[in-house]
Amino acid sequence: MSASRDVCLLGTGLIGGSLLRSLGPATAFGWNRSAPGADAAHAAGFEVSTDLPATLRRAADRDALVVVGVPLPALGPVLDAVAEHAPSVALTDVVSVKSPVLEAVRERDLAARFVGGHPMAGTARSGWEATDPDLFRDATWFVAADDDADPGTWSRVARLALASGAHVLSATSAEHDAAVARISHLGHVLAEALALAGGRGGDLALALAAGSFRDGTRVAGTAPDLVRAICEPNRDALLAVLDDCLADLGAARDSLAADGTLGPLVDRGHAARRAYEDAAGPALAADERTVEVVPGAPGWLDALRDAGAAGRTVRPAG
Repeated sequence: MSASRDVCLLGTGLIGGSLLRSLGPATAFGWNRSAPGADAAHAAGFEVSTDLPATLRRAADRDALVVVGVPLPALGPVLDAVAEHAPSVALTDVVSVKSPVLEAVRERDLAARFVGGHPMAGTARSGWEATDPDLFRDATWFVAADDDADPGTWSRVARLALASGAHVLSATSAEHDAAVARISHLGHVLAEALALAGGRGGDLALALAAGSFRDGTRVAGTAPDLVRAICEPNRDALLAVLDDCLADLGAARDSLAADGTLGPLVDRGHAARRAYEDAAGPALAADERTVEVVPGAPGWLDALRDAGAAGRTVRPAG
């Protein structure tokens, strides 16, 4: 499915730059705060400027879909610029937490054509040099179904995700944040703790480390400032999940101390992993598992949310 219309990327790091490369220079252009990043994209054949007002005016003139791809701490000034120079553009984002973005957009009266988004893809690396045009292929791309979602923008964002090779899943921003606290943000925290435990074992422990340590600590290779920007804005949801995890670990520790067994943690964890493998298998992306929705039709948001709650992908009809 083609994105079909112009797309403007604000921020050409790992996610924004990969999307730029996926769409190609005929469709996509953008802005980057740092000159080296913009120069690298330009050298690769893309129109990327360091002039944000000019880029936004161009986006407004072309009715481009504007994709905000900056970290959450940098979001406010970028949205201020959008409000000043292109307040009527169709707008989305790729920030890893959704409720704070939605709140910031509403504060600036930009919600009329805004639909939040979050591609569930990435690596521990960052910057233009880490970009990959196939980063989103077969990934899941969350497209928000909040009460004030604009159906036209929702359709454009969903088609953008599909054009990049991703599958679309939809729910409210609050539901997204509760879910990613469990399957993404907690993982960052645990990876840091596991890496720290291994490091405390000294050279011998690190020399013995193999697959389970490597895989379990992969995201600990992410820049610390980026980890904070990803996890800390989702504080309330992450605190609740950390409490659950600490309770599970505490029960396993107590059982091991008292009875020499890790208790039910291993069996329940194994079953949960198998359930994930079943859910993430080919059936998830199969046509019969995808719900077609007509954006703007009666009950369309409920249909999106029901599909998301069932783990079913969606696509705009037509």
